[in-house]
Amino acid sequence: MKKYRKLLPAMSATEREALDAGTVWWDGELFTGGPNWQKLMSAKAPVLNDAEQAFIDGPCEELCAMLDDWDITHRRADLPPAVWSFIKSRGFFAMIIPRRYGGLEFSAYAHSCVLIKIASRSATASSTIAVPNSLGPAELLLHYGTEAQKNHYLPRLARGDDVPCFALTGPRAGSDAASIPDAGIICKGRWQGAEIVGIRLNFSKRYITLAPIATVIGLAFRLFDPEHLMGDKEDLGITCALIPRDTPGVAIGRRHFPLNIAFQTGPFKVAMSSCRWRPLSAALQPPGRAGACWSNSCRWARFGTRYSKESAAVRSPRRACRAESAHR
Repeated sequence: MKKYRKLLPAMSATEREALDAGTVWWDGELFTGGPNWQKLMSAKAPVLNDAEQAFIDGPCEELCAMLDDWDITHRRADLPPAVWSFIKSRGFFAMIIPRRYGGLEFSAYAHSCVLIKIASRSATASSTIAVPNSLGPAELLLHYGTEAQKNHYLPRLARGDDVPCFALTGPRAGSDAASIPDAGIICKGRWQGAEIVGIRLNFSKRYITLAPIATVIGLAFRLFDPEHLMGDKEDLGITCALIPRDTPGVAIGRRHFPLNIAFQTGPFKVAMSSCRWRPLSAALQPPGRAGACWSNSCRWARFGTRYSKESAAVRSPRRACRAESAHR
């Protein structure tokens, strides 16, 4: 073992943060060889509140009635305009956003029930709705955004004025967050007529769900401060930022169409040589706390999304079966 350890590369702090993020809930019991079944049975079954049930019986039913998966997949290769409008106007993109920002503030269980029901009718519609409520920037904003960022973005995301995506997967690193080559350099530059400290970005992403129609990009990248404008540390770790789609230099390539699935997905790219620059206010955490934001995004991506998509089936098979067969 000592010889092999000398051959293997050392684990970086970023990799350790990703591995340690989140918990394994009861699933970890299965790997002990002697699971504590009482621990599982003692877990209280989640229930829907009145507002959540009304949403499933109302807007969710209406949406399912509007979906024709053959038309979506084989004719349009997209959701019809009326469906896009209905999804945005009825708050399907706002399930995890608090009510004070115009969202629905649903539980993870309600989120799961909505996705299960819609997936029984259209995988494209289900994937489209899942991303803003899981891989979109809303949850990171709630945990780490400034008040100015929350007040600006969350109401717009709740109304569907902004469509979010989360740009993680890259051409050479896949979704291995610890290996992403995308970088941001803290430097001085001019922004809206004033010279301030900002970030020059260099990134290339692909297979980003909702990229072709997104108006705001949640971007994961490694942040550097070579001129020590923010402190003594040069490598500040992986962090996240919100990048408006209309930022000069942001280019989107040809839309992906994997496995004949019609949900919107595509590549993004920005070149460092083009000097594409954003102010530090775009970052979801101050540069000194870059790792904290990243640690939460790892936890959220590995466990939060899985919980929201699968918990209804794991914790309430009967409800999952009812939802799955509701529109067949």
